[in-house]
Amino acid sequence: MTPPNVQDIYRIAELRDPVLRNLQITQCYSELSHAWAERTGFFANWCTFATWASHQAGQTIRQEDLIRTFEERFFLSAEISAALEDINAKLTRLGARLQAGLSTNSLFQALNPVAAFARASDAVARGNKKVFEEIGFEFARFLQTFDAGNSFDRDQTAQFCAALRPGEPPDGQRLLREAFTAYAQAPFQAGKQKAELMLFANIAAGYHEQIRLQPEIAEALNASAGGAIEFKRNVLTHLLPLFRLPAELLTGYTPHLDAAFKRLAAEINHLTREVITEHLMTLHLSSTEVLRLGRDLSGPFPPLLVHIENPGLVTLLAEIDPTPQNLNATGARDWSDFKERMHFIGDFFRIYQQREYLFDAPFTAPQVEILKTGRRPEGPF
Repeated sequence: MTPPNVQDIYRIAELRDPVLRNLQITQCYSELSHAWAERTGFFANWCTFATWASHQAGQTIRQEDLIRTFEERFFLSAEISAALEDINAKLTRLGARLQAGLSTNSLFQALNPVAAFARASDAVARGNKKVFEEIGFEFARFLQTFDAGNSFDRDQTAQFCAALRPGEPPDGQRLLREAFTAYAQAPFQAGKQKAELMLFANIAAGYHEQIRLQPEIAEALNASAGGAIEFKRNVLTHLLPLFRLPAELLTGYTPHLDAAFKRLAAEINHLTREVITEHLMTLHLSSTEVLRLGRDLSGPFPPLLVHIENPGLVTLLAEIDPTPQNLNATGARDWSDFKERMHFIGDFFRIYQQREYLFDAPFTAPQVEILKTGRRPEGPF
């Protein structure tokens, strides 16, 4: 199969439907990953990992299970029930004629959790597109313009890297220059030298990627159902015809009631963030494994990567990994924390680099056939 070229990257990145775009990005990463492996051998490359990260991002973009999970936890939350009891008491004191009280059912109908999840979906979709049209483009450009050759071509590599912007990310592309230089060298090495070059290239590209994604990750995790004032207005507007609430409650300042709504808003926004975080911090690797990114990684380093000798890789690991000799504290408590995220990613790339199931197809053959026609196939994905 001919690997995707830069025109394919442009075409996919311009798709307006974020769901279809994500599916095509994921498939394109898979094809780039295989084309790259034909040159370097079946060490996972950045596109290999990007395939499964994009596949997981698709669940958030499609908002799969987000509302269902939120609803289940909403109705089981003791904190939300307690906050509701407090609001009912305050409303009664203020003259509201509550027959059965404000229930969790009434509250859920007055809420708009879909809006918060839509904002998270949009942020993840924009991040998915941003990374693909930059790093995915460079992988396609490399495969399209580089001759395979029988030895490392320093001049050809320098010419390729000259098109990458100097300087540090997010605007500069120094890390991508270093990554693609290592990728160009890797096919002409063997054993430990090849494994370390591939790991260096993967981490350097991942480092650049995560710096670029920081705004979208933070935005997705901080998507909320709204502030206390907005919350109070939306809920009371919905309930006004049901419970004969005094109209002045909508606009007037009522310290005790406002404090109760502040408590309720905090609980609901906490639950919203919890559900979004759980989705963003779960990674399905083919049909073989599910990683919880908040838990420490486990398993040994591959034999070729137990003791690191490549000087550039030693320096890079020292920058991102506070425990380069083991997996202690690799779980990221807060995925929006850049240092925690990079610590996990560095060790994840190191442990999983030689696991061939990462090259499994993300979609079935019939789904791919439909995608190639520009249509959205049926799930599950």
